[in-house]
Amino acid sequence: MEIETLGKTALFRSMTEEEIHLCLKELRSQEKKIKKGTVIMHAGSLTDRMGLVLSGSVTIESNDVLGNCTILSHVGSGQFFAETYALLPDEVMLVDVRANEDCNILFVTVGGLFKSGISSIWKDKLTRNLLMISAHKNLTLSGRSFHTAPKSARGRILSYLNTVSLQKHTNEFDIPFDRQQLADYLNLERTNMSKELGRMKRDGIIECRKNHFRLLERK
Repeated sequence: MEIETLGKTALFRSMTEEEIHLCLKELRSQEKKIKKGTVIMHAGSLTDRMGLVLSGSVTIESNDVLGNCTILSHVGSGQFFAETYALLPDEVMLVDVRANEDCNILFVTVGGLFKSGISSIWKDKLTRNLLMISAHKNLTLSGRSFHTAPKSARGRILSYLNTVSLQKHTNEFDIPFDRQQLADYLNLERTNMSKELGRMKRDGIIECRKNHFRLLERK
């Protein structure tokens, strides 16, 4: 874990290397390697730790008693998860966090940040950074509600692909989901979604192969 690399992440933005060292020590940070498919945090549990993905990626999932899975978000390298639950350590988690691939996670215990007697410049900076992370996460989650609002499969697919295109400033891009994960994220049945993708290709709306997409300009 390189301090210089951590300083480029949103959590430690504007901190000096010394401040990052103090923060990691005070908040009992721990780095762990996680295997693909491992449930890192379970719904129904409590946590006072948030996670920073150093490498790999994780998915935030809602799984019901019938085995139905809804993917709420994808968290890639340099991004965070469970920060809201960590700051509210008495709140039961309503989601699972699963390793989407082999990954390396830095866990930071922020649960007692506002209860402790810690008083330092790094605490003020960390608090400000956590606020920005939470605001960004709210945008991400509200974005999913836009994608699942359309009644048709085509409407949901286009809503998501248009958003990714705007974020990446290009009509050709990779998405972080495989087909099953995309169906889960958009709350669609995979077979129906695959059929709709085929129709969209025939209609000249998109080109796609696996997780690579291209939005075609309509004439």
